[in-house]
Amino acid sequence: MKAAPVPQKDGPKINRDIRVREVMLIDAEGQNRGVTEITEALSIAEEAGLDLVEIVPNANPPVCKLLDYGKHRFTEQKKQAEARKRQKIVEVKEIKLRPGIDEHDYDVKMRAVKRFFDEGDKVKVTLRFRGREMAHQDIGYRLLDRVKTETLAIAKVESEPSMEGRQMVMVLSPK
Repeated sequence: MKAAPVPQKDGPKINRDIRVREVMLIDAEGQNRGVTEITEALSIAEEAGLDLVEIVPNANPPVCKLLDYGKHRFTEQKKQAEARKRQKIVEVKEIKLRPGIDEHDYDVKMRAVKRFFDEGDKVKVTLRFRGREMAHQDIGYRLLDRVKTETLAIAKVESEPSMEGRQMVMVLSPK
């Protein structure tokens, strides 16, 4: 029979979990107190009503700081939540065109493309060919080249125009 493994706590070691003889102690004001024995460091922390928290475990001796661990964890969680909130998930929006697209329809599609770039999304421009239009793929290349030149200032080409079956595809991403 094997003994059950001791569950590992996530986060830094605190107080009695620190298993070394000496630590580099930093007090609550941020002043370096130098190398201190662990028993003395724990008694200083207890007198101050704070926790001894291992900040740099890989150092020799490990660096420990006197602080309120509950408050420290709370501020760390707040920072992580704020970082997650600021994160933007990049989506790929698709614009579908046809080789014989009218000028006004083209302008409407281009306004949508610019709006997508302003929102920070990538744009996949799909040009659909039907029937005999397949014989005139050069018209499609010219149309996608026009899209590329008009968006040159605000976007970069991630993948050049290429044929995928009956459609030509190009991916643009914001600069």
